[in-house]
Amino acid sequence: MASSQVVVGYKMYIDLVRPLLSNQEVIATGMMGELQRCQLAIDRALAGARVALISSGDVGVYGMAGLALEICQERGIRLGPLSGGSEIDLPLEVVPGVPALAAAAALLGAPLMHDFASVSLSDLMTPWEVIRKRVEAAVAADFVLVIYNPKSKKRDWQLGKVREILLQYRQPETPVGIVSRAMREGQEVRVTSLGEMLQHPVDMQTIIIIGNSQTYEAGGYMITPRGYLDKYTLGEEKLEE
Repeated sequence: MASSQVVVGYKMYIDLVRPLLSNQEVIATGMMGELQRCQLAIDRALAGARVALISSGDVGVYGMAGLALEICQERGIRLGPLSGGSEIDLPLEVVPGVPALAAAAALLGAPLMHDFASVSLSDLMTPWEVIRKRVEAAVAADFVLVIYNPKSKKRDWQLGKVREILLQYRQPETPVGIVSRAMREGQEVRVTSLGEMLQHPVDMQTIIIIGNSQTYEAGGYMITPRGYLDKYTLGEEKLEE
């Protein structure tokens, strides 16, 4: 961002990174302006500007990287590395960030130490029936389940339906971690249970991590065993990575 001439993003995310900006031109749009943001960023880049298109967390995890690449594909724009070349129209780099699930997991201890699946409950782009099937498949396979976008002002019923599915496969005592605004102002972290998880406030800036059949709570942290202690004996065997 520091080396960019133009920074494009959702208004809330632009506000979060303003301390890192200096004299860049800033283009901010509101909620549901994803297509507009990506189009603007691509157009400015094609015109010769060095543009940073930002998302929260990681741009490639429910972020803008995918949409930007899709738009370039639809428009026939040839992409390539920043080093450029005669065969490309637009040099591009996807810069990794810290996804919300990783930030939330760090605050909760070690809930993602074994296989997990992530599902967004937003049905703006994905029909509810598809979301439901994905949740059922993940839970039936005993994955730890990470839930993005659990609830909004206009969409407040899906999380209850997901809990109903979960209770068909897991005990009410299953640990659940609820993290809002991970690693930034207003952060809230709590460990609760599947039976009581609906008693706690959540919103679109909340990540919920629901343990698998082996996950347990200890000292306020969630732990999902990977199986090391079943395979090795402490003090007798050297633990391998």
